[in-house]
Amino acid sequence: MPTRTIVDVNNELAEARVSRLHLQLGVIMALLTFFDGYDTFNPAYVIHYVMAPWDLAPGQAGLLVSSGLVGFLAGAAIHGLVADRYGRRVTLLGGLWITGAFTLATPILGVSFFSFCFFRVLTGIGLGVLLPLATTYINELAPRRLANTFSLWGVALGWAAGGTFAGIVGVFFTPAFGWQVLFWIGSLSIPITILLHFVLPESVKFLAARGRVDEIKALLSRLRPERAAVYADAQLEIHTAPVGEVSIATLLAPGYRRKTLTIWSAAFLSLFCIFGLTGWIPTVMMQRGETFAASFGFGALMQVMSFVGGLVCGHLADRRGMSRGVLSAWWAIGGLSVLALIPFNVQIINIASVAAAGFFIIGAQFVLNNFTAASYETGVRATGVGMMLSVGRVGAILGPFVAGELQQIFRGPTAMFIAIGAAALVAAAAIGSLAADRRDALNAMETSALHG
Repeated sequence: MPTRTIVDVNNELAEARVSRLHLQLGVIMALLTFFDGYDTFNPAYVIHYVMAPWDLAPGQAGLLVSSGLVGFLAGAAIHGLVADRYGRRVTLLGGLWITGAFTLATPILGVSFFSFCFFRVLTGIGLGVLLPLATTYINELAPRRLANTFSLWGVALGWAAGGTFAGIVGVFFTPAFGWQVLFWIGSLSIPITILLHFVLPESVKFLAARGRVDEIKALLSRLRPERAAVYADAQLEIHTAPVGEVSIATLLAPGYRRKTLTIWSAAFLSLFCIFGLTGWIPTVMMQRGETFAASFGFGALMQVMSFVGGLVCGHLADRRGMSRGVLSAWWAIGGLSVLALIPFNVQIINIASVAAAGFFIIGAQFVLNNFTAASYETGVRATGVGMMLSVGRVGAILGPFVAGELQQIFRGPTAMFIAIGAAALVAAAAIGSLAADRRDALNAMETSALHG
């Protein structure tokens, strides 16, 4: 009787060449995160239109941005537990349906400060699923040698493009159609969701954790068609973490504790910076003398530069195997670029500093997402990414609110720039504090890629 070929599923995924299905799934994740980025940054372009009619103080205006992030906090916190138990596919689709439905309801029923914030909280629950779970999903199928780069093209490009498109809609459509048009366009995620019901497969590693061998073979054959004949009669070797033992306590166990707490601290500070800036940059630039179109354009500029910065950061991290060092440098330079806005109010400095903030601060966050996914084994990965972004979203919630309060107290944006610049520098120091563990961490990441 002939011996059956033994195939290690994790190695098959890690050593794969980029196939048509890899590219298809990358496009799907980019579409999915496009609407995440678009909806996340919509409120920055609403503030200008509603502050006077709704008689809002700057702190309340900041809550327009933060309200969606409150829902995001809940969605990001619970989605990992759901996805690790019930699957990536069903959780992603559920998040998309929640996002689309309440995005559609916002321009219809969100006609006051309180009703707008209410619907943003509900929309945020769906948004809290999309970005972290898309990161987990793409990380689990990406070839190892292209982990950061593939994640950036498959996740960060969509998110940055969505945020950029929100700025374009803000500049060109809101003057004619009002702020509501931002959400009418955002509700186009609904037909995309219907399409994904037919084309989105389950994650291979989730299938492996459940022992669904026939489905694994079929999906591996699409990911690596040149080995389809091998898979047909192969015995699959699957390395998985025990099912049903995932909890937040697992992330704080001795093997993970220091890394987890450092990642959480960096995520909190990074997202405080990102949402403090993106939520207020259009309004602040108008106060600094920029035109309406130019001021709204600064938000789009940050998003464009964030993808470029994330791509460069991810490339360097992949090439040099030093994610921590690269992340630390990115946040440090980003923090200094924000502080440069304090002594200068010249258009070229404004443009350069805002572009650099997007390139370095938001760009580093994209790589932190993938770094976090690679830091945990399959059984806890979605929970690990979800909790990182959940803790980070506390910073994101505080960012726009604190930025608004600082402007109100100190009568201008200087204190806001100091707080955001300092937070980026502290994030750089936090992630850099793990440099001494780099060799052990890299070995752990390799083991995770091989056996996670």
